[in-house]
Amino acid sequence: MAVPVCIETPTRFARFKVADATAIPLSTMLKLSGADLYAEATTNVDGELFAGIAWEEKTANDGVGEIVVAKNGVWDITSDVAGVSSGGIVALSGANIVRQAAAADLLNGSVVGKALEAGTSGEVIRVLVGEVI
Repeated sequence: MAVPVCIETPTRFARFKVADATAIPLSTMLKLSGADLYAEATTNVDGELFAGIAWEEKTANDGVGEIVVAKNGVWDITSDVAGVSSGGIVALSGANIVRQAAAADLLNGSVVGKALEAGTSGEVIRVLVGEVI
C-alpha cells in the first residue's frame, strides 16, 4: 500500500531508535518493537503498537540509529478491507493501513487516531493522527 500523505503538518514529534540496516521511506507508519523506544515499519500483523509516522527518510546502512517520527497531524491513509466509518477510531491494520478500532485497541496501543471520513475497502481516508476525541 502507498505511504500516508501529510495533509496538515504535525506539531508533535519524537525520536525513536531504529536499526542501522533498515531502510524506512518517508511517511511510513511505524510500530514500536522491543524495548528502548525502538521503531520499525509496520507489517501485516494486526494489533501492532503504533509509534507514529516517519517524518524523515532512513537509508539502510547509513550509520544513523534514530529517526524523527510525527505523532499527530492530518494524514490521508489507506483503509483496510472492512472499511472505516466517519468519526470512528482507527488502529493499525498492516503496512500503512488502518482499520476500524476494536475496544481492545484502546488498551493495547495500536490506535492511530480518528477517521475524519468514511472509507471502503482499500480507499484512502483522512485521519486525525494522535486524537481519539
